[in-house]
Amino acid sequence: MQILKTIESLQSALGGAANGTLGFVPTMGNLHAGHLSLVARARADHDLVVVSIFVNPLQFGANEDLDAYPRTLDADSAALIDAGCDVLFLPSAEELYGDDMLQSTRVQVPELGADYCGASRPGHFDGVTTVVAKLFNIVQPDAAYFGLKDYQQFSIIRKMVSDLAMPVALHGVDTVREASGLALSSRNGYLTPEQKSLAPLLYQTIKSIGEAIAAGEQDFKRLTQAGKQQLQEAGFQLDYLAIANAASLRTATKEDSHLVILVAAYLGSTRLIDNLRIFI
Repeated sequence: MQILKTIESLQSALGGAANGTLGFVPTMGNLHAGHLSLVARARADHDLVVVSIFVNPLQFGANEDLDAYPRTLDADSAALIDAGCDVLFLPSAEELYGDDMLQSTRVQVPELGADYCGASRPGHFDGVTTVVAKLFNIVQPDAAYFGLKDYQQFSIIRKMVSDLAMPVALHGVDTVREASGLALSSRNGYLTPEQKSLAPLLYQTIKSIGEAIAAGEQDFKRLTQAGKQQLQEAGFQLDYLAIANAASLRTATKEDSHLVILVAAYLGSTRLIDNLRIFI
């Protein structure tokens, strides 16, 4: 596996590669089985696999955990070698944004990022779309792979690719979960043992809501209120719990047939997100 840190060295290496398709997995590192499932998909689909690790400061708010975000490069590199990654791209912030990140061009996707995590983390998705657009331009992959745990993020990137006519096929890969149902996340490492035992209730709650909808329940307001109460009584500090149209992310109506249940909540200082897509 080649490890490259500059745009010039990466593009030189990729330009000299044998003809074939290129699959790309952008990450922020601290890799777990969820990330590696994306690499496995890319490896199965393509001749060449590139993974980037970049903790993107542009998507962290003033009071968020940029400095504390776990950086585990040695373990990540070993896992990527085992997974069959061909090239690991490790750019610095200066390499991607120049000397003044705040004056760098931004990419903004309207509407889809207005609510949910977008409302709770102003500017977050602008940071995501900006760095993903830059990475797509640098790597020029045939396809890119993202986990569906952050369904709103995937929806926003998909719209950006469509709106800007980017020649990249996007693949959303299902969330990898622990046996308890808890979605794998780099932030799970912040949980205390007691919080870790409580955290699976987040998925259990949205799964129960999904089962009720599948059984014919159409009072979405009642279902979300009951779910919020259950989580709050258990000790979660709720950010949001919503049932939305899976395409537009607008509040779901009885006429919608493809839904997504979205949830974000804190356990202590750790913010957890999850979702469940359902067809009715």
